[in-house]
Amino acid sequence: MKRFFNTASRFITSPETHLNKGDNSLNARIVPAVLLALVVVLGVIAAFVTSPAPVRAQTKKDSVCIVYDIGGRGDLGFNDMAYLGAQMVHEKLGLKIVALSSMSQDDYLPNLRTLAKQGNCVIIVGVGFLMTDAIKEVAKEYPNQLFAGVDEYIPDMKNVIGIVFRENEGSALAGALAALTAIHYGASKVGLVLGMEIPVLYKFEAGYRYGVWWATHWYKWKFGQQKNIEVLYQYTGTFKDPAKGKEAAMAQLQQGAIVVYNVAGATGLGIFDAVEQWGKNHGKTQGPPFAIGVDSDQDWIKPGWIIASMMKRVDMGVYYATKKALEYEEGKISSYGGIMSLGIKEKGTVLSSIDDLYTFMKMGVEEGVIKPEQEQDIVQKVKEIREALPSWIWEAVDELQKEILSGKIQVPAPMKKEEIEKFRVEYSVASSDAKGWSLQWTPPAETSTTSSITSTTPSAVASTVTVTQTVTKSAVSTVTTTVTQQVTTTNWGIAGGLLIIGLIIGIIIGWAAKRK
Repeated sequence: MKRFFNTASRFITSPETHLNKGDNSLNARIVPAVLLALVVVLGVIAAFVTSPAPVRAQTKKDSVCIVYDIGGRGDLGFNDMAYLGAQMVHEKLGLKIVALSSMSQDDYLPNLRTLAKQGNCVIIVGVGFLMTDAIKEVAKEYPNQLFAGVDEYIPDMKNVIGIVFRENEGSALAGALAALTAIHYGASKVGLVLGMEIPVLYKFEAGYRYGVWWATHWYKWKFGQQKNIEVLYQYTGTFKDPAKGKEAAMAQLQQGAIVVYNVAGATGLGIFDAVEQWGKNHGKTQGPPFAIGVDSDQDWIKPGWIIASMMKRVDMGVYYATKKALEYEEGKISSYGGIMSLGIKEKGTVLSSIDDLYTFMKMGVEEGVIKPEQEQDIVQKVKEIREALPSWIWEAVDELQKEILSGKIQVPAPMKKEEIEKFRVEYSVASSDAKGWSLQWTPPAETSTTSSITSTTPSAVASTVTVTQTVTKSAVSTVTTTVTQQVTTTNWGIAGGLLIIGLIIGIIIGWAAKRK
């Protein structure tokens, strides 16, 4: 390029010398040709200079971006809750919502990379623990992009927040509700069905046991009577087998459990089937017995049989992480990455309310998972079983929540085998007479039932239930590709314009030279 400009300089200065020598015809031909060549070359240079490279500089970080786990929207679980969080971000923080669905685990990496390449994401949120490795890999490739992983423990990356939950606190509320419900109906046992025996599930078990233990002491303080409640529990070894969940729940119901807590992901769908079947076999149209759902509001799945759900508020996690990302981008805070732990204080783990149910019903109808004519029937059945319980049960659960919130109570959170074994003994309140309300019943004949709901691969702790549906990938990648192509076309349009102008100028100069 330097050589070209030096050569061009010699041609531009030479006409004066030639004119002094009287060689006007040669000058008249050379000058416009050189000028024309110069304009053409400058046009080509402009084309390269204005090629797609500057797209990044023009891109503004104005979006909260989400990569959904398998199934995408319509799961009435983690994916939909992540979307609720994005909606909250849009309404309160003014960011746009961009999302991609994953049809399989193979989509995690390309979806994360697609969003990272665009450069318009304030934060990229990956939903579910299965995306942990993919987020780590892409976060290394794009160190200036901020990420967050829902249910992902990523403590040591500066551009990644791992959003985790204090499941022990929410499970304590579930345990208290289960124990007091048992006392009210004259039962002495409650159940707990879990997935794989892994450390994080010890938190669920310990929290549930603590809640049961606390409730018996609260009841004695309130009414002066000692009521012992035994916790029956079983680890099924899987998060994906409803048949095993049903088998485990049936065994606990036969032993006298009146409430069974689902901490088994898709396996827990069998728990709901078992509770409903057991009740109907004994002429009931709604509980007791009851199940307690997990992770999201699952009350709608078997309305009238699921008394409440221990929700992990993914929406709050998405909102908090995005707010922190904005503060970091704006220089308000000096660091970003690490672990964000959400419990009762942060409204991260709660028992489902009727308001939560309305929210999930609305999403279910919008996504076609729930028929509009089913909505009111579902809500009515959930209200009926809740209102059938005396107010003192809900007051007790609220009191436990307040004591955890204030810090007066620290719910145990064991992560080792020896720790959970210790808590199994310490918080044991086994019934002295070992009588259960259901022992008066004739064990029901087993009938094969198939859940109308199919779950995707669950979370490590106890995945959200998801509904089988056809989900097409988001058009985000198509849109961003189109934007890039438009920018490219516009840049070459500028270059083309310069070329045309150069040609016109050259023709005019040549024509003028001939006239002379």
